Amino acid sequence: MTDSTNLKAVLFDIQAFSVHDGPGCRTTVFFSGCPLRCRWCSNPENFTVRPHLMFAQRVCKWASGCRACEKRCPRNGLVFGDNGPEIQWEICRQCTTFECISACASNALKVCGKYYSVDELMSVLKRDFNNWGSDGGVTFSGGDPLLHADFLKAVLHECRRLQIHTAVETSACVPEKTFLDVMPLVDFAFVDVKNMDDARHIDGTSVSNKLILNNIASLMTSGWSGRLVLRYPVIRGFNDSEENALRLAEFMKKNGLFEVNILKFHRLGQTKWEQLGHTYDYAVGGDVGDDVMQHLQSVYLDHDILCYIGDKTPF
Repeated sequence: MTDSTNLKAVLFDIQAFSVHDGPGCRTTVFFSGCPLRCRWCSNPENFTVRPHLMFAQRVCKWASGCRACEKRCPRNGLVFGDNGPEIQWEICRQCTTFECISACASNALKVCGKYYSVDELMSVLKRDFNNWGSDGGVTFSGGDPLLHADFLKAVLHECRRLQIHTAVETSACVPEKTFLDVMPLVDFAFVDVKNMDDARHIDGTSVSNKLILNNIASLMTSGWSGRLVLRYPVIRGFNDSEENALRLAEFMKKNGLFEVNILKFHRLGQTKWEQLGHTYDYAVGGDVGDDVMQHLQSVYLDHDILCYIGDKTPF
């Protein structure tokens, strides 16, 4: 087993009392870094694997006369204009020292992401242990936790030693060897299949679906004893068609899978895109009605695939 003494990973959030990320009450650990670049992503702060700046202009106090952050950046990454602080993102995205943060009492300027060692993360999980009850545990999400395979494996080994139930939410877009090396330590998994058409998948996520589908198929023939639920957000004009559902149902039946979770599109991540200086492609469009969700559910049910809408996945 890999020596975990010097292993560290960047986490951008740890949420206690989660109830939709696996069985029971759980602690969800969000890893930074993702191989996909989904245009609708609700956690775009996970795109990079290191701590980085975010700027929430809506809570900035410059209109009340605050200029505490002015001239704090030694690289001129922050200048004042007619509308207050202007972030020079081409400079600030490379920053590792974040001198401006300590000057901002309103938390408009903040660092997203923090390095954790295996021991530090396990201390958090042990703290939460008594909150989970008999059915709970920890879910590793992101971003994609499998981008930090050595760190994740070390934590999973510790969880297994302590008999903590483990779950992952992953894109499965990692080398097959990595995927099959980590998954035997996992009890439950959500794996996203955003679109069955490879060209459409590339258009929406910037990566092919071939590795993802291959990893899922390989896992199902590996003797893994865990539970796998496929999942995807339903986005109008991208993957809301009956044809896509039929192709996924066919793939699932071929590989001995029978559970899928479809999620209704939302824009909860839009402000995060703005805080990162990015344009959010789905500020308009993408919405689907309940009728679409129910129709897709019926397609799966007609093909003997259990389909759960939203947070209705039974654990």
